[in-house]
Amino acid sequence: MELVTLNNGVKMPILGYGVFQIADLAECERCVLDAIDIGYRAIDTAQSYKNEEAVGNAVSKCGVARDALFITTKMWISNYGYEKAMKSIDKSLARLKTDYVDLFLLHQPFNDTYGAYRALEEAYRQGKVKAIGVSNFYPDRLVDIASFAEIKPQVNQIETHVFQQQKKAHEVLKKYGVQIESWGPFAEGRNDFFTNTALREINAKYGKSIAQTALRFLIQSGVVVIPKTTHKERMAENFDVFDFTLSEDDMARIGELDKAESLFFRHDTPEAVEMFVNFVKERGDC
Repeated sequence: MELVTLNNGVKMPILGYGVFQIADLAECERCVLDAIDIGYRAIDTAQSYKNEEAVGNAVSKCGVARDALFITTKMWISNYGYEKAMKSIDKSLARLKTDYVDLFLLHQPFNDTYGAYRALEEAYRQGKVKAIGVSNFYPDRLVDIASFAEIKPQVNQIETHVFQQQKKAHEVLKKYGVQIESWGPFAEGRNDFFTNTALREINAKYGKSIAQTALRFLIQSGVVVIPKTTHKERMAENFDVFDFTLSEDDMARIGELDKAESLFFRHDTPEAVEMFVNFVKERGDC
């Protein structure tokens, strides 16, 4: 497994397994156990996914030493603000059945992000968290928090795939020493992702699938990826991306697919903020 070194020296697998939208706890536990059995050592969850407990169950049963695993979780908006955030960190640790998490992120750039981030800094100092960061922070918000926080974010997890390659954001993150991590590396199949002509022609050259080709592109671009599937055979396929290298020409051709815009929604519009306010009301306590 290839590793990236974060700005605090912590090493993070460049490929992990994500559990977004696996709400059934038994199913989620099974998926995480399958992923670890295949060889995944990084697992990404979040308070708002409401499956931290299932991840914790799998981690405690998998037979792999805790220090060989890299567990990421993300704090939900309703837990922002220093005091609430500190309590929510302890709740996540309890649900995950661990004394520490390897990476704790602020999930969205809304509400009292500064108070919540101070809580992450405190948890970091206490050893409850090995690395901290943010998610869905656009370059301006990232520069702000990286410049004024006492502990610079180690990671920013943002929508990143062949159609939204985040080239500008990637430049800014590199400047500030923050690792880029992708959510939605397959764009959730949007924009005819799995039938794209360029990807099909390139993957045929290497005897790989479109999913493998897309993951390889991101990995060669220095992006941490956390593909999600509930099928073990797909997990194995997504994991099998370290035995080939895309040529410079193929990297350039995939680079031309970039539309430089979200296939989902922007986070900096009034409508988006209102949408997340409604999410907070709908999801209740996380």
